[in-house]
Amino acid sequence: MKLFDQNHDQRLLESEPEFNKLVDAAMSRRRFLKATGAAGTVGFFAASPVSQAIANTKPSQSSLLGFDAIAISTADTIEVPEGYQADVLISWGDAIKKGAPAFSQSNDAKAQEMQFGDNNDGMTFFPISDDRAVLAVNNEYTNNEYLYQHQGKNISADDVRKGQAAHGVSVIELKKTNGQWQVNLEGRLNRRVTAFTEMEMTGIAAGHDLLKTNVDKSGKAILGTFNNCANGQTPWGTYLTCEENFNGYFADTSDNPLSESNQRYGLGKKDRGYDWYKYDTRFDMAQEPNEPHRHGWVVEIDPMNPNSTPKKRSALGRFKHENAALTVNDDGHVVVYLGDDERGEHLYKFVSKNKYVPGADSNRDLLEEGTLYVAKFEGTEGELNGKGQWLALTWGKNGLTPENGFPDAASVMIFARMAATQVGATTMDRPEWVAVHPSNKSVFCTLTNNKHRGVKASQPINAVNPREKNPYGHIVRWNPMNGDHASERFEWDIYVLAGNPDVHQSGLMAGSSNINKDNMFNSPDGIGFDMAGRLWIQTDGKYSNKGDFAGMGNNQMLCSDPQTGEIRRFLTGPIACEITGLTFSPDHKTMFVGVQHPGEDLAPSHFPDGGNTVPRSSVMMITRKDGGVIGA
Repeated sequence: MKLFDQNHDQRLLESEPEFNKLVDAAMSRRRFLKATGAAGTVGFFAASPVSQAIANTKPSQSSLLGFDAIAISTADTIEVPEGYQADVLISWGDAIKKGAPAFSQSNDAKAQEMQFGDNNDGMTFFPISDDRAVLAVNNEYTNNEYLYQHQGKNISADDVRKGQAAHGVSVIELKKTNGQWQVNLEGRLNRRVTAFTEMEMTGIAAGHDLLKTNVDKSGKAILGTFNNCANGQTPWGTYLTCEENFNGYFADTSDNPLSESNQRYGLGKKDRGYDWYKYDTRFDMAQEPNEPHRHGWVVEIDPMNPNSTPKKRSALGRFKHENAALTVNDDGHVVVYLGDDERGEHLYKFVSKNKYVPGADSNRDLLEEGTLYVAKFEGTEGELNGKGQWLALTWGKNGLTPENGFPDAASVMIFARMAATQVGATTMDRPEWVAVHPSNKSVFCTLTNNKHRGVKASQPINAVNPREKNPYGHIVRWNPMNGDHASERFEWDIYVLAGNPDVHQSGLMAGSSNINKDNMFNSPDGIGFDMAGRLWIQTDGKYSNKGDFAGMGNNQMLCSDPQTGEIRRFLTGPIACEITGLTFSPDHKTMFVGVQHPGEDLAPSHFPDGGNTVPRSSVMMITRKDGGVIGA
């Protein structure tokens, strides 16, 4: 096949970005919480006429969900509804470039640089033509028990290099053959972005003293991205990859006490077993105290140019980013919603200074400047709905001053967590993925769980986080005031409380009324909308199938109709995996879904190859056997 030139590729990509093709779908603001057994629920329903009208009803049957729900599973397989099939597109260690060796645990760093990375997470499908596309996929971390034949014992310098090569992002070119997408090993756009890929720091923090190191005196030339969790995409055709638990790769070998800021970001004397600090001085804070400040950002990558330099966007703040849900506001400003995935951390929003102009080169700089906000949820405990405001993290205002530890505007972004606390943001139950409805302005965010809720004084039970210890998680929904995503006001409610009505017969732990024994789940994590407005929910929770989690089986993906509130289980994963990452082909006849860390901690999984093989994280393709639209 003749390849297009780079400019043609980019024009095709920008001409009709995927999320601009989403069709309209009506949706009403309705709540689905049990009318009995939970203190304060009556007050919640009384707060809204719509809620009051449905207080004693169950979610109605959805016409949007066109598949039969499947049962839980504890098998080491992918299960999907009748009439669907699941095929492996690519797995950790598979070649993405011509000449790369086949997967083997004995592969070295050089091989891994030409292979698909480990623990795939968020991803985006970028169409180029009807039979050609690019898939950008995050590779979050490594399972050392499988990455190395020695299971991570006595890690060497060569091992560290291999581990660093398994992190980052895999950009893979796809071609459609006989109606099915396949990896094109000869694709010129195939690329690995790893923990030692050169990057550019941009925005207000670029060049700041806190970003300068012994190697980089400029504070702008960053090396590497890692622990890339979820993602986002832009209408100008770039990929946003989000750095999450970067702290786990650093160690401080000095005898000095940890600073308050390092403690707030989870940095410690020891790392999480990667041992990078032993062979790469960047990761020893005793030698490079500023290196951690260079990570924890959103990184923008051009998937159409394999020679481009990724850009770390400091205007979006530094914290443990989950995903970056971007929408273009009616006034042209770009708005990005961002979760900080840690217990008791916060939910953020970025509003660009300048406006999006279709086809303009200036769009490439829209994430350079803007205002970062953090959410404060208002409401009465027990009512489970309310209003809220976005608090601007603007230097010189709301106590963000030198007297409070913020000497300049850049320090507010570098220490965004501390700035959020200073302005009085609401602590949340691990805000993870955010998804913006394709047509009606509502926004959803998964709050996965929080064992500290109601236990730590800094994380009291409140209206938006109503359960002590919250083992199951929930999803909060909000509507910006007057449909304006740039507004500093919003209204919110809880869309679903995950729970176990078999173990807990009543009360908040039983879940909301759209939760039952046939669709119960815990720890909602990844979420996303399709073109028809179906909300897809992925889980990363407890798969013991015992105690509080009895009857929940392996981690799963469910589908919900936001108009009726109905939720159906669509997919279950193999043993000890997380289901994460979601994207569609433009015709929505192929869904790409991630299976991460099957068999973690040496659980008895051999997915996807079976037999006695090493389990491998994989990207799955879900299709209908009749060639129809997924979910319809």
